[in-house]
Amino acid sequence: MALGALAATGFAPLGFWPLTLLALAGLIALVRAAPHWKQAALIGWCFGVGHFTIGNNWIATAFTYQANMPAWLGWVAVVLLSLYLAVYPALAALAGWWARRNALAMALAFAGGWIVSEWLRAWVFTGFAWNPLGVAALGPFERPGLALLLPWLGTYALSGLIVLLAACWWAAAARGKRDGAGALLIVVPLAALLLPQLVSPPDRPGQQAYTLVQPDIRQEVLNDPAWFEWQFQRYAALSRPALQQGQRLVLWPESGVPDYLREGYPERYYLDTYGADPVLARQRIARAIGPEAMLLTGTVDLEIANGRAVGARNAVTALDGSATIRGGYAKAHLVPYGEYLALRWLLEPLGVERLVPGGIDFWPGPGPRSLGLGQFGKAGVQICYEIIFSGQVVDSTDRPDYLFNPSNDGWFGAWGPPQHLAQARLRAIEEGLPVLRSTTTGISAVIDARGVVRAHVPRHQAGRLDGQVPQALPPTPFANLGNLLPLGWAIALLVAALVASRRRAG
Repeated sequence: MALGALAATGFAPLGFWPLTLLALAGLIALVRAAPHWKQAALIGWCFGVGHFTIGNNWIATAFTYQANMPAWLGWVAVVLLSLYLAVYPALAALAGWWARRNALAMALAFAGGWIVSEWLRAWVFTGFAWNPLGVAALGPFERPGLALLLPWLGTYALSGLIVLLAACWWAAAARGKRDGAGALLIVVPLAALLLPQLVSPPDRPGQQAYTLVQPDIRQEVLNDPAWFEWQFQRYAALSRPALQQGQRLVLWPESGVPDYLREGYPERYYLDTYGADPVLARQRIARAIGPEAMLLTGTVDLEIANGRAVGARNAVTALDGSATIRGGYAKAHLVPYGEYLALRWLLEPLGVERLVPGGIDFWPGPGPRSLGLGQFGKAGVQICYEIIFSGQVVDSTDRPDYLFNPSNDGWFGAWGPPQHLAQARLRAIEEGLPVLRSTTTGISAVIDARGVVRAHVPRHQAGRLDGQVPQALPPTPFANLGNLLPLGWAIALLVAALVASRRRAG
């Protein structure tokens, strides 16, 4: 468990990746020494419990922003989630233990098993792909680091590469010799992770102008109707066109508009600020952004049956300068217990509620879609944590020009926002697409197609970013193959482990 906790310090905001390598090397050593497969699995599971408890500690912070459940329940939720997520490192440990008689075979099997385990973690029981091991390979904002290999590996195979690098340190220690080979095993991981940080890809701005807004609306007041007018005035002040600013894309975060913008709902569901009139709500937004702008903003849409709301959609609405809705997207990958209450029939009588306010559950949308916005290009939309799912963010039949990732990270303390941004950078590099992140409290950012953060607004600051949307790159191998690519690498590693295991023990 201590090794697992240590490995989590390689993620943002700490970024202590050498400790991640050391912890993984220790894990490999413990698994190889295990006398039985059950003990190997237990070692991997204990590692996972420590790893995910520390890495996902931000989830506990979310419970401090609701009043219906005690805040301490947040830490219970983190630990319970970690007890489940730890199953996946246990599977990787079993793969490594199977090939333990040969050091090379064990390293290859451990890496291949880790790739498969992370891929499984991303979709079993709807998936929770937060903090794949490969995110520790990211460089600082201005450089992609070893993550520059993502177009040819994919995120899960990059995690396997991190395991191989850690295995070099394990092998160096296990040899017990101070020689050139041992020194090489120590230096190679350092060189692999440090040298790419010297590479700074050139800036390739495009032609589409944007204004990206971070209003710094804290979670304590976000859903309080008494603050809604103040919130709108904050958005309006940050969104008005500058002098000589023509056509531009304006980007507001998830939860950007409390008003229902679509018509046709029963009158009682509309906010009463403007007489239950969504047309007036759209018109004042249009006046704020200007006649030549196109707004993409987080909204909530309702599903109505028999005169009442039976479901809601966490949505992005495209609104032009004439107050006309030009399209929309509904979030497909919803957060269990955040946006809907799984096993409601069992948990609701026990006093468990979802974290997002409201009495009805959100319904999922159909999946990745590209919004055609005319002269504003094609926007791929991924709302909040949808961006963490490798291979699930782009409509492959209608490739967008950029990805828009509106989010409300105000729930997630000091650790969640930088981790979220790091994973958005992985998607940009994998897909060869720029990512534009607008959040309520930060970190908002413009990420180019090579994963470089070209501009950002720090946490807990109000601000706007103006510029040109970076150019997309041609479709990468990962964009064409998706997760078939990392799974192919996993198969190659496992086959190589099988071949190596037939050699004498080493």
